[in-house]
Amino acid sequence: MKRVLALSTIYPNAANPRFGTFVARSLESLAKRGDWRVNVINPIGLPPIGLGALSPRYRDLAALPEREESGGVTIHRPRFTLIPKIGARRNVGAIARAALPVARAIDAEASVDVVDAQYFFPDGPAAAALARDLGAPLSIKARGSDINYWGTVGFAREAMLDAAREAAGLLSVSEALAREMVRLGIPREAITVHYTGLDRDLFRPFDHTQLRAQLGAALGFPLPDAAPLFACVGALNGHKGQDIAIEALVRMSVDYPEARLLLVGKGEEEASLRSLAQERGLGARVHFTGSVDHTTLPLILSAADAMVLPTKNEGLANAWVEAIACGTPVVTSDVGGARELVHGDVAGRLTPRDPQAVAEALRAILRDPPDAQAVADHAQAFDWTTHASALAAHYEGLSKTS
Repeated sequence: MKRVLALSTIYPNAANPRFGTFVARSLESLAKRGDWRVNVINPIGLPPIGLGALSPRYRDLAALPEREESGGVTIHRPRFTLIPKIGARRNVGAIARAALPVARAIDAEASVDVVDAQYFFPDGPAAAALARDLGAPLSIKARGSDINYWGTVGFAREAMLDAAREAAGLLSVSEALAREMVRLGIPREAITVHYTGLDRDLFRPFDHTQLRAQLGAALGFPLPDAAPLFACVGALNGHKGQDIAIEALVRMSVDYPEARLLLVGKGEEEASLRSLAQERGLGARVHFTGSVDHTTLPLILSAADAMVLPTKNEGLANAWVEAIACGTPVVTSDVGGARELVHGDVAGRLTPRDPQAVAEALRAILRDPPDAQAVADHAQAFDWTTHASALAAHYEGLSKTS
């Protein structure tokens, strides 16, 4: 059995169970194969007392166990000092220092074949330090904002390029993101496109007459069968475009006065989005679900007429794939790998980040709704077994014992 040591600053835990679930599912699917032993170092940043250390958010993080088994993966959580909002420049070094003793202990128990970073910044440069110390090949995965945002920040870009030069192999979640990596200065031949996976038993079209009624009862607000229903799935962070989705609903109100919008997720913009919905007279028709578990999300997506995500940038959004697999067309921006998934009118519409354009795309879907199974067929290439096989082959090609 070969061994991979993955460093990931995004990983689900008891304090935030939906944070980085796609990373967990990816590595769990690899572990499930039985030919790779997976250890994850998930560094937990905690601020000094006086900078928020006693807030509920950080108290919950501090209470997490330092080692845990989940889904066939061993998760290690060393702590490092985090300076909120202004400490990004020092995070690479702080993470590497915290992770290095753990990495050495893992390697001493059984030699690590590959060191893997699940995000390009700060994970990539920090994982490069671990790979150098262990004498193991390095793999780094690009997911979206790590390239699209951190690639525009000078110190981060330089650290990312240095790490890329040290890496034996690089992964990208879409062809479009691979092109952005090339624009950053990374050779295209070093990059392998590795699409996300999906639980096809869970994310599939659900169609029964009481779906909306049961879902509304579970969520605590009415979801009438006759009213158009749209879901927007993503962190409430100002980049996903929930404000644009709300404004689009305003523009649809003349034709569809009962239309509802579900905002699925949580984040720092929730209060401002609630205020916007109230100001625009939509307080009774814009519903905030918070984070939902993976058994509820497919029901929300299946119940919706469309999933709307006027996002600013993405690699290849998991929400796109999940919605389409549930038979729900997507209205989203023409960014990242959207064209690799939403092609033709069956799977949805690509629009400018403009409320009127988004509203027109939603109207078009309501006028001529596609067959749910025809939509779901666009996600056939996405499943965790295929994903894990590709990941195993990638690591095998880099492994120091291959």
